[in-house]
Parts: sequence; C-alpha cells; structure tokens
Amino acid sequence: MRLTLRVWRQRDAGAPGAMATYEVDGISPDMSFLEMLDTLNEELILRGDDPVAFDHDCREGICGACSLVINGDAHGPERTTTCQLHMRSFRDGDTIDVEPWRAAAFPVIRDLVVDRTAFDRIIQAGGYITAPTGAAPEAHAAPVPKPDADFAFEHAECIGCGACVAACPNGSAMLFTSAKVNHLGVLPQGAPERESRVLDMVATMDDEGFGGCTLTGECATACPKGIPLPSIAAMNREWLRAQRRARS
Repeated sequence: MRLTLRVWRQRDAGAPGAMATYEVDGISPDMSFLEMLDTLNEELILRGDDPVAFDHDCREGICGACSLVINGDAHGPERTTTCQLHMRSFRDGDTIDVEPWRAAAFPVIRDLVVDRTAFDRIIQAGGYITAPTGAAPEAHAAPVPKPDADFAFEHAECIGCGACVAACPNGSAMLFTSAKVNHLGVLPQGAPERESRVLDMVATMDDEGFGGCTLTGECATACPKGIPLPSIAAMNREWLRAQRRARS
C-alpha cells in the first residue's frame, strides 16, 4: 500500500503546530496503525529528520495509551484502540489525517502526544476504596448480587484512553468519570466513599476544565470498550443523591 499521511507536528506546548505531509510506501494491510507510524519514523530518522512523537505502550488494546484522531475519528474508523486498528481498514492511495486528542484539558506536549494527567487527578480525587491491609479476603466473603457485579464489571472495562473526551464536541469527561464512579459505587467495598467519591470526582473534573455534557452520544460511540451512554445518567443520579445528603 502507498499512503499519503498528513500528520500534526508541534515541537512543544508553546510552539505553533501545523500539518506535515509524508508519503509512505510498502505498507502491509496486516500492519497495525502504530506499526505503520513506526515505518514512517524509520524513514524520517534515515533522512535525518525528527521522528513523529506519539503515545503507545502495550499495543494490545489494554492500556489506552495510543491516543490518536485519525481522519476525524478518535482511534480511527473502527471501534477499537489505535494499536488494534489495522491498515486493511484503509485503501491503497488513501490520504490519512493524523492528529492528537483535541481538548482544552489535554494540552499537546509534542506532535501527537497530549498531557492526560487530568484523568489521573480525577482518579486521585475519589477513584479508590477504603480497605484494610493484610491478606486478601476470601472471594465469597462479601456476596454481591449478580446485576450489581455485571454493572460494576461493565464500567470497570474503561481503560482511560480519553477517546470520549476527544470525540465529544464539548470536550466533556463525563463518560470517563461516570465509569469510574459507577464501577465502585455499587460494590460493598466502595460503599464507605460512595457519596464523597462522586462529589469529589465531579468537582475535580470541572476544575480540570473539561466541557459540559449535552448527551450528544459521541463519547459512547467512540469508546473502544463500549461504556454505555446511560452510565452518565447513573452518575448524575448518584451526584444528586449525594448533594441532597450533604445538605441535610
């Protein structure tokens, strides 16, 4: 395959950025998108040019580090992570635009790499449980109703990639935050912080500069792990309940 790549290049957070055009040839349809970028970088290095900086880690669709907007879609045209997107999703001769996540709360560090530590601060605000140290308890010591377990597991699948923020026209982090709140909120281990968790995490989310949610649904469409849109409504109910309890 021969492809034309239009890639966002930006030296650092304070420098202006622009799209740069590159031609790559000999791309196998079985390559992942990141392997294709590796091929581009090898050619750039051989020419004495700076390689394109981009985030990646596990390359197994687990960690969510591969944060790219491809032809306007977070993670590309398939509902998967960028590392699991293969070049057979494109056609020979295609022009592909590659950009970083676009959100005020995710400033660009260099090229396609953005600072997503705002997510870490949301987790630090309440994404934990109070638990005694020592040996692990017996697995069946705390019975959990199956609907609650299924609900928790569904939301625990969130890998914190940020595709929901990149896809949202408002740059909202509501889907990410709701997944973390709902994951712990229905489990007995998460009960001690249930109310403070949702209040603190939502407040931190707002402080980080993420946009408001208008339920356009783009976040759930882009989520590679299928976190459902009703997750946001469930968190809103938790937040209202905690607000009422805090005022009483």
